[in-house]
Amino acid sequence: MEPAPGPQEKYHLITRNLQEVLGEDKLMAILKERELKIYWGTATTGKPHVAYFVPMSKIADFLKAGCEVTILFADLHAYLDNMKAPWELLDLRTRYYEYVIKAVLESIGVPLEKLKFVRGTDYQLSKEYTLDVYRLSSVVTQHDAKKAGAEVVKQVEHPLLSGLLYPGLQALDEEYLKVDAQFGGVDQRKIFTFAEKYLPSLGYAKRIHLMNPMVPGLTGSKMSSSEEDSKIDLLDRKEDVKKKLKKAFCEPGNIENNGVLSFIKHVLFPLKSEFVILREEKWGGNKTYTAYEALEKDFAEQVVHPGDLKNSVEVALNKLLDPIREKFNSPELKKLTNAAYPNPSKAKPAEKGTKNSEPENVVPSRLDIRVGKVISVEKHPDADSLYVEKIDVGEPEPRTVVSGLVQFVPKEQLQDRLVVLLCNLKPQKMRGVESQGMVLCASSVGEPRQVEPLDPPAGCCAGERVYVEGYEGGEPDDELKPKKKVFEKLQADFRVSEDCVAQWKQRNFLTKLGRVSCKSLKGGSIS
Repeated sequence: MEPAPGPQEKYHLITRNLQEVLGEDKLMAILKERELKIYWGTATTGKPHVAYFVPMSKIADFLKAGCEVTILFADLHAYLDNMKAPWELLDLRTRYYEYVIKAVLESIGVPLEKLKFVRGTDYQLSKEYTLDVYRLSSVVTQHDAKKAGAEVVKQVEHPLLSGLLYPGLQALDEEYLKVDAQFGGVDQRKIFTFAEKYLPSLGYAKRIHLMNPMVPGLTGSKMSSSEEDSKIDLLDRKEDVKKKLKKAFCEPGNIENNGVLSFIKHVLFPLKSEFVILREEKWGGNKTYTAYEALEKDFAEQVVHPGDLKNSVEVALNKLLDPIREKFNSPELKKLTNAAYPNPSKAKPAEKGTKNSEPENVVPSRLDIRVGKVISVEKHPDADSLYVEKIDVGEPEPRTVVSGLVQFVPKEQLQDRLVVLLCNLKPQKMRGVESQGMVLCASSVGEPRQVEPLDPPAGCCAGERVYVEGYEGGEPDDELKPKKKVFEKLQADFRVSEDCVAQWKQRNFLTKLGRVSCKSLKGGSIS
């Protein structure tokens, strides 16, 4: 039997791989006296994805350090955050989260009997808690509440009051769960500092805050439940894992915003203390790394190829996902999954005597629209009105795209520009050059005709998903079938608003950084 770790060893286990700790002195003082009490909360919104392995592997560290760990299924928070979980689905989604989080923990060998599981509504609807919400609302300014939730609560054009309550409830959870510390991603930092500022004003102690770094998604931006291309779902089939990893941003030698490398660093290495690169003998054969830094160095120096890195992660990841898939293969859990996350592409049947306002299955989530960066622009060799562009959309190779913009946009204005690209049209030859996508542009209604490429928000990455507000979920079609005319039916309702925002049926085109727009063509069409 191994001897119990001492305070210094416990401190190392608790803080390793974290980005920041607020309250280090208090943490060490508690460890010298007793075991640390800590909680991690998750709002029961979109389907959990593989980034959830990151906090789960830290929870394994906390248990090794002897901590008393509580996992909070924050169901009320899920509803308050711009109704990401509708009230009628709240209980179903919370049950789904309970099953899937426990399955993730079991897949990495965490003993469930050492954990305490709590639902937010078990105590957040009590008289005492509700009174504290009112007490807190009497001392918190609107500015501080909005600022605290800026990185976590969904930001929309007309925010709801519920989003301002969210940070206060999360702060009060620390007191009502009777913990010493709260653990979360560094995107929670503003909520954590909000709690440190305001809990003492109610007579409650300031807690310790432990923060994980944010793991980049497969597109290079934050992994998000609402951005399909950025994440691998815990129940994705093996062929889906392969497809998503194949499309993942993993530029040779680039270790910045590399979601594939980050997953190895924050999940696979802490679990196994090693990682094996699988490759054919002619490329050097398999190589085992016992330190992440050595793997990162070899990737930066292009000793390790992105293809081999992705293939090796695919094998390791599927080993983690197999027991979760197996558990959710039961009829009971399949039924729960379908009930908690009804398919948004299945239109509700019309009432007798009426017509559907929207043809079945024709919804914006079927379109694979991404941010692209124009790498090069040349005139088409056989057509004066066409450009041939190379556009980076976060894939291993840039796409070749032919567009009729010569009369409207000077070549130098396209070079290095961020554009919005429809990526799942069937490739089509245009005067002998195959075009692998369509640059979406705003067009004026009257004469003379004016055309402007749509602009993603500043700061977007190539490959980042563009979606229509309210249609964040759902997988895009691999390829739109020309005979079905899905794009054409949707495009009929594409418009530019009076404030130059791209819309479908008055719903904004968005990325995680905000609205897609054009420069000046108010009221124009989009094609």
